[in-house]
Amino acid sequence: MSTSNLPEGRAADEGGAQAASLQTDRGRTVIAENVVARVADLAAREIRGVHSLSGGVGSRLRRLAPGIGDSNRAAAVEVGEKEAIVALDIVVDYGVSIPQLAEAVRSNVIDRVEYTTGLIVKEVNIEVTDLYFPDSDRDSEPTAPRVQ
Repeated sequence: MSTSNLPEGRAADEGGAQAASLQTDRGRTVIAENVVARVADLAAREIRGVHSLSGGVGSRLRRLAPGIGDSNRAAAVEVGEKEAIVALDIVVDYGVSIPQLAEAVRSNVIDRVEYTTGLIVKEVNIEVTDLYFPDSDRDSEPTAPRVQ
């Protein structure tokens, strides 16, 4: 596959997604954006108080910065030759300190992505999109129709 239309140090995987390359004297390693996004997604979910991740971050980011994000992922990433930026939309359990949770998520995402990929994470941007209330599951149970 030709990658001549991509910036130096960038390659496209078979699906056309951008990938990062890590060049050494002994060879080159290419890391696809979806790999970085998957690592960030899993790292965020490891933190107690994160109820879930929203999946709409990719489409919103693409409007703001074309070329970043994929609407099929909970984490949106921009990956360069040596660095990455991550954006997450999260739903937080009610009663958790949002600033403390955001810092814990940010720290874990940075640690996991940097360890797993070797990329330097410049930013982890977090948007809290909703609160989860444990009692809200009872409200979502189907009720009998009012009119039969």
